Amino acid sequence: MRDTATLPPPEQLKPAREMAEANPNRWPGESAEYRRARTALLAEEIELRRQIQRVAEHRRALPPGPVAKDYRFLDKDGSELTLADLFGRHDTLVTYFWMYGPERQRPCPMCTSFVGSLDIPAPDIEQRVALAIIGRSPVERQLAVARERGWTHLDFYQTLGEDFARDMGLIVDGGEGAGVYVWTRDGGTVRLFWATEGGPETADPGFDPHLAPDPTPLWNILDMTPEGRGADWYPKLEY
Repeated sequence: MRDTATLPPPEQLKPAREMAEANPNRWPGESAEYRRARTALLAEEIELRRQIQRVAEHRRALPPGPVAKDYRFLDKDGSELTLADLFGRHDTLVTYFWMYGPERQRPCPMCTSFVGSLDIPAPDIEQRVALAIIGRSPVERQLAVARERGWTHLDFYQTLGEDFARDMGLIVDGGEGAGVYVWTRDGGTVRLFWATEGGPETADPGFDPHLAPDPTPLWNILDMTPEGRGADWYPKLEY
């Protein structure tokens, strides 16, 4: 069943607790204590789902964003492209800038984990929007990592100059960051629609800065487990 674009107003929604209590699922051997706790959690999960949908509506309702500068990139063939060129046949472009600058011997493991999670669904994503992975390293260097990881569906681009990285707040005091950026194209005008924002100043105590919902499947799966994300575990390039 396809989702509709807009959540009905609150007065038209059944209370989450009522929906949770109507859930017929029962597991062999479960205790009454487990069922009570699971029903209470299901009500919270329903409320969270609704909040995620509301946030998505608010995101779609953003006013026009700033007009993008004439950023330039190189593709795998060494051709120089504009940001508008990366849209292809679409009017929306999603870019991910990963931490793999020329000064890095290896790419960021966290970035690599996220980029890998985009490779398999990329053909599906690109039915709706354009998708591009951007880095400061030469494309051949980025593609070498793609071949090593078995990625086959993603397009990689190198920034020309540092304007893009600096304007997006990705180079600060010599350090390199990562981020998701969504762009729209109307005729010849490209605008920033939405971008990841925040850092340590928006993180809760004991947590790394991250989006809500978190776009990385790794963390969503771990959030479903009794161990959770862990306080000091991060993905690695090799195990």
